[in-house]
Amino acid sequence: MPKVDLYNMDGKVISDIELSDNVFGAEVNEDVLYLAVESYLANQRQGTQSTKTRSEVSGGGIKPWKQKGTGRARQGSIRAPQWIKGGIALGPKPRTYTIKLTKKVKRLALKSALSSKVVENNIMVLDEIKLDEIKTKNMVNMLNNLKLDTNALIVLGEKDENVVRSAKNIPNVKTAYVNTINVYDIIKYNKFIVTRDAVAKIEEVYA
Repeated sequence: MPKVDLYNMDGKVISDIELSDNVFGAEVNEDVLYLAVESYLANQRQGTQSTKTRSEVSGGGIKPWKQKGTGRARQGSIRAPQWIKGGIALGPKPRTYTIKLTKKVKRLALKSALSSKVVENNIMVLDEIKLDEIKTKNMVNMLNNLKLDTNALIVLGEKDENVVRSAKNIPNVKTAYVNTINVYDIIKYNKFIVTRDAVAKIEEVYA
């Protein structure tokens, strides 16, 4: 069972905490991580781009000139792709880029991502994160106390607007709740900062 230090907001180690071996001590499956990241990025695409085909652009439906005898190349319609203001040949149309994964694969990928942070020693568990007001400076001070000079994902167990909005303007720092974390963000951010109550909820949901 993995054991990590438990910090307070001043950056001091106040105790240690044991993490669930089933969630934070799972074998890291790189193939499943790849599938999860690919699915996440694909699902962010709107797929709303569209072009007009020759049947959708305005223009006459008759031959612009007769087939032979003019000395010009034969043409069937001024709406053909080679004409200015003609339709687009093989252009993009609205579609879905969604890649679906089974619940089992999603769960395995998240466990692999969380376990990788433990293996890399890039997880920090905080006793709690409490801010009395919405102030970026307070959040910056906390990150400095933790000696974080890199990007970080902060995961909270409960909704806290003071924390979320205080971190909003800090570059390379993102906040999330237990029910909104995803494999892509866990891997993208170097440090995974999580509160003790968030750890309990993660273990309860994904155990």
